[in-house]
Amino acid sequence: VQLQASGGGLVQTGGSLRLSCAASGFTPDYHAIGWFRQAPGKEREGLSCTRGSGNGTYYADSVKGRFTFSRDNAKNMIYLQLNSLKPEDTAVYYCAVGYCSDLLGDYGMIYWGKGTQVTVSS
Repeated sequence: VQLQASGGGLVQTGGSLRLSCAASGFTPDYHAIGWFRQAPGKEREGLSCTRGSGNGTYYADSVKGRFTFSRDNAKNMIYLQLNSLKPEDTAVYYCAVGYCSDLLGDYGMIYWGKGTQVTVSS
C-alpha cells in the first residue's frame, strides 16, 4: 500500500484547501480510508473515516460541516476538502488506510502516508 498526501499550504482564516491522497495497493471495498491531523505538541486527531463498504463517512465534530471527504477510485485518489479554515486547523494532515475505530481513533489504521502541512493564518 502506498499513500502520499499533498495539497497543503498557507491560507488565511476562512479560506479553503483541497488535500489529495494518491492511494494504491489496497482494495477500496474492504478497507476504510481515514484522514487525520497532528498539530505541534498535540495528539493525532481523527478527522474522518469512510468505510470500505461505502456506508457513509464519519466526521469529527471539530470539522463536521466544514470538511468533506471524496474519492475517485478510477484515479486511485482520495480527497479532503477543507472549507472555512481556522487557525486551529493548522497541522500536518495524513491519509491512512485500515479500519474505522470508535471515536475516530487511529489504532485501526494500518498504512499511513506522509503528511502535508496546512497552515492557517489569522
